[in-house]
Order: sequence, then C-alpha cells, then structure tokens
Amino acid sequence: MVRIEVRTTLERFRRFLILNTCFSFIPKGYLNDPTIFPERDASEGRIYVEAVSKLDLGTIRNIRFIKALEVLGIIYRSKSGNTHLIWRQVRGNIGKVSGEASPNSIVNLIEAGVLSKSVVKKVLSQLAEKAEGEQGSSEFVIKS
Repeated sequence: MVRIEVRTTLERFRRFLILNTCFSFIPKGYLNDPTIFPERDASEGRIYVEAVSKLDLGTIRNIRFIKALEVLGIIYRSKSGNTHLIWRQVRGNIGKVSGEASPNSIVNLIEAGVLSKSVVKKVLSQLAEKAEGEQGSSEFVIKS
C-alpha cells in the first residue's frame, strides 16, 4: 500500500471514484455531470458522499447514483479493503485526499489526474534508492 496525501479538485476525485467502481456501466449523462457521484453500501466497500444536499437518482448493479450539491467530503473504501481514501473540502471545490491506495488505485488516481506521473515516478525512485541502500544491489526499473 502507498500512503497518499495530496490536494486535488472534487471533479478529479469524482473521476477516480468512477474509474475505480463503475466506469463500464455508468450512464453517459451521469459521467459528464460533475454533480453526480457513485455511492455504495459498506458491505461492498463503502463510498459515501457527505453533502449539504443529496438526491438519489437510482441504482445500477451495486452502485447508487446521487446528485450532490456542496460536497464537504467523500469516504472511499475498496471492496478488497486495500484502498481507503478520504477527500475533505479545503476551499470551494479544492480538497485534500488522504489515506492508503493499492497499486490499481494508484493507476486510476493517475488516470483521473489526482496524482501526476512525475510525482509517482519521483516517489518510486526514492523508494528504489532506499531499497538499494538497505539491500545492497537490488535493481528497480520503471518503464513508461
């Protein structure tokens, strides 16, 4: 697991949620509407949106789609339990994401624009240097 603490927009985190949970079946109109979010019960990996106003739009598979206004926070836990991230509003639509993410979630965080590839490469190179110092001649290669 990788520890995450970054600032990002609400829209980028919403895109991450969709990529990680329902991209293959979300209605196109919902995908392009920045006020529509997926939610899921805790028994299947919790996704909860804390907002001033929420309207239930219906359920597809195990995902409940909601229209949310003035989002204050989002709690995301994957089905496997390997990813647990929280987005908290800092100002307007900017918030702080913190928690732990699995390798698959890291890929989707990059794809959604929450993490930049350059930051991830920098962290990986630092981890490789640390591992090299501890274990001698271990080799770590990143290809893009």
